[in-house]
Amino acid sequence: MQLGMIGLGRMGANMVRRLMGGGHECVVFDLSAENVKQLAGEGATGSDSLDDFIGKLSQPRAVWIMVPAGNATEKTVNDLAARLEARDTIIDGGNSNYKDDARRAMALREKKINYVDVGTSGGVWGLERGYCMMIGGPGEAVQYLDPIFKTLAPGRGGIARTPGREKVSGTAEEGYVYCGPSGAGHFVKMVHNGIEYGLMQAYAEGFDIFHNANSKDLPAEHRYDLNVADIAEVWRRGSVISSWLLDLSAMALLEDPKLVNYSGFVQDSGEGRWTIQAAIEEAVPADVLTAALYTRFRARQEHTFAEKLLSAMRQKFGGHLEPQK
Repeated sequence: MQLGMIGLGRMGANMVRRLMGGGHECVVFDLSAENVKQLAGEGATGSDSLDDFIGKLSQPRAVWIMVPAGNATEKTVNDLAARLEARDTIIDGGNSNYKDDARRAMALREKKINYVDVGTSGGVWGLERGYCMMIGGPGEAVQYLDPIFKTLAPGRGGIARTPGREKVSGTAEEGYVYCGPSGAGHFVKMVHNGIEYGLMQAYAEGFDIFHNANSKDLPAEHRYDLNVADIAEVWRRGSVISSWLLDLSAMALLEDPKLVNYSGFVQDSGEGRWTIQAAIEEAVPADVLTAALYTRFRARQEHTFAEKLLSAMRQKFGGHLEPQK
């Protein structure tokens, strides 16, 4: 199947590589000519302008956008809307607000252009592991794009089946799921990222307690000089709190046990705030997720070992770099 990709950053470029590895044809465009040249050298069809990009796509066109949420995505959608035709599809795989998705879908519907939102998780590891996708949009358009989703997704792999799943149809076991109309995919991904904040914070605080277990302020008989890398490693094996985030923590702590290469400045990407706003609108208590979000704000003022581990996890799974001071 043919797909156009706009945005060849950390995730966009690797998604193109995974798709080409699965036999799909990819037409690519990016504001960086060097990024386009790199992917063209690996087998993609490069474009030097948006008009050139559109001209190289066969109808009905499918265009996937992987650019920063907000103004960049808004401009790209509007530029595409002015050039695409009925039955074409715009896919936003970034981290847009679900309310923006609903608005865009409604506007594009007048031109009979489909709008599909795909909450995408997998970060810099997606090329190898595959991408977990949460999808919203018109059901018919989503079904048409199924070969793309199937290739990008991780598949069942070695994960044991949930008991009773053999009686349930659908694609969730393959690593992608249709969530509902426009905005539903990014809504699910938004809450996913809100939960991620809470999980990361729990690990970070636990390891901060270990880090300070040898404090001179404690009675001598209660001090422990703990090997945090070994603790992370043993928890990966049979523990009820094992997870991929713990895997990444173990990796970071083995490389840098005291996390001296991390300042502890922890950015938030927006979805955590939107999750709390949704909880407020729905009158749903979200104590842990709210506290985790506020801790990220505090991390920009004072830096503990916990915040350094949060920063390390973000760098490991998404390639997120700390701001330069």
